[in-house]
Amino acid sequence: MAGLENSEIRIGTFTSVSRNLLPQLMQAFQVQYPGVHFVLRQEEYRGIGQWVREGSVDLGFINLLAAEDLCAEPLYRDEMVAVLPDGHPLAEKKTLSLGDIAGEPFILLDEGSHSVPLTAFEKKGLSPRVVYKVYDDYSILAMVRQGLGVALLYRLVVAGFEEGLAVRPIEEELERTVALAWKNWETLPLAARRFGSFIREQTPAVLADQPVKTGGRG
Repeated sequence: MAGLENSEIRIGTFTSVSRNLLPQLMQAFQVQYPGVHFVLRQEEYRGIGQWVREGSVDLGFINLLAAEDLCAEPLYRDEMVAVLPDGHPLAEKKTLSLGDIAGEPFILLDEGSHSVPLTAFEKKGLSPRVVYKVYDDYSILAMVRQGLGVALLYRLVVAGFEEGLAVRPIEEELERTVALAWKNWETLPLAARRFGSFIREQTPAVLADQPVKTGGRG
């Protein structure tokens, strides 16, 4: 434990990582290093990347496409699914297309400048009817339950929160590759380097029971 007593590890993250990955990783790491403390900050990908660049955080979880000039290692892929109010007419279909979604009031997950759904709609020549743009995934789930619109959300976010919703796969492939990013490995504080290595080693095991595809760049 030498060098890690009373150490602080600063992490930039977003909702699904904060809920499904980090709690288990932090708990297991603190068993080995009980003197370590964590500071978590939430933002969208570009904001997290900027925090890493300026040194506001030691490590950041981002969409790999937003890594740009940072060092980054892919951790897992997370696909999007359609989320509808229970009883919605489209719920009668087993699989939906972006064309189906584009015709409905759409609640857009705010991912900043790297929006997976908006990029996919644009490639298909479609313009969704965006009625709300919301940063928090779980606020979107509540809004869909109230019939305010339909949404495209990541499967890992929706897992365990399906009550009152109809969740359907999308014909088109919509996914993000979640990566761990840092500025310079050699200049990171020792505790951050240790935890970064721990994240890279343990993420597949933590997500083994989660409905995501683990692996490299996708």
